[in-house]
Amino acid sequence: MPSQNTPVKHDGGRAPFGARLAAAMLARGPLCVGIDPHPQLLAAWGLDDSIEGLRSFSLTVLEAVEPLAAAIKPQVALYERHGSAGLAVLEELLAAAAQTEVLTIADAKRGDIGSTMAGYADAWLRDGSSLAADSVTLSPYLGFESLRPALDLAASNGRGVFVLALTSNPEGASVQHVGGAESVAKRIVQAAAAENQRYSAQALGSVGLVVGATVGSALTDLGIDLATVHGPLLAPGLGAQGATGADMRASFGAAYPAVLATSSRGILAAGPSVAALRAATVETLQGL
Repeated sequence: MPSQNTPVKHDGGRAPFGARLAAAMLARGPLCVGIDPHPQLLAAWGLDDSIEGLRSFSLTVLEAVEPLAAAIKPQVALYERHGSAGLAVLEELLAAAAQTEVLTIADAKRGDIGSTMAGYADAWLRDGSSLAADSVTLSPYLGFESLRPALDLAASNGRGVFVLALTSNPEGASVQHVGGAESVAKRIVQAAAAENQRYSAQALGSVGLVVGATVGSALTDLGIDLATVHGPLLAPGLGAQGATGADMRASFGAAYPAVLATSSRGILAAGPSVAALRAATVETLQGL
C-alpha cells in the first residue's frame, strides 16, 4: 500500500489529490466502485429508466459503498443520456459524495485543445463548479500536452486527473501499441511520470493513469515500467470483466501498490439492497 505520509495541505486548504487518495486506499483498501446506471441494471433493480430511477440508483450505491471504498467513479455518459436533468442528478451525487470520506472520479474521458480543453477543465476541476469532482478521466490522443489546462488547474487546487494510457478494449492496441519499444502508451506513461515530479514529497502524485486490469502481458511486451509513474493507476475490469486481484498483481508487478482496482457490474449486480451491495463490496476488497 502507499506510505503513510501525512498529506500536505494545498494552497486552498485541500491536500493534493494523490495524497488524499493514498490515505483513503490505506484506510479502506484500493477499491473504486463504478456507478454505471445502465438501463439493464436499472431494470434489474426494479427501477425505471428515468430521472427518478437514475437518482435512486446513484444515491443508493453511494450510501452502500462510501464507508468501504476509496473512491467512486460515476460514468458521465450514462447521466448525459438523460440530458440536463441527468446531469443535475450527477451534480447531486457529486455534492452528496463531497459530504463523505469517499473520493470522486468523474469518468468523462475529456480531451480537446486550447480554450475547449480549458472549458472542460473548468467544468470538472474548478472550485465552485457544480460538476467539480475530486478527479476526472482524460483522453490524451490529441497529444498529452493538449491536456495542459486540466493538468494545471488540477494541480492548483488539489484535484487530480487520470489519463488514458493502456486500455484493455480490443481497439485500443491499434493506437496505444503503435511505436513498439517507443509506443504511444509508453510515451503517455513517461509524460505522466514527468508531471508527478512536482508531487515527489507525496505518497502518490495527482496525475494518474487508466490501465486496464485485463491488459495481461502488454506492459511487459511494450517495455512499460509503471512503478516509475509515482501516480495512482486506475484499473477498470475487476469482477464482471474477468480480472482478479491475483491477475492484477501478476500484471502490475512492482506497481501494484499504486493500483486502484475498479469494479462496476460485479458489485452493482448485488443491488438494490444496501446490505447486499455492502457485502459485495467487502467480498471484492477481500480479493485484492
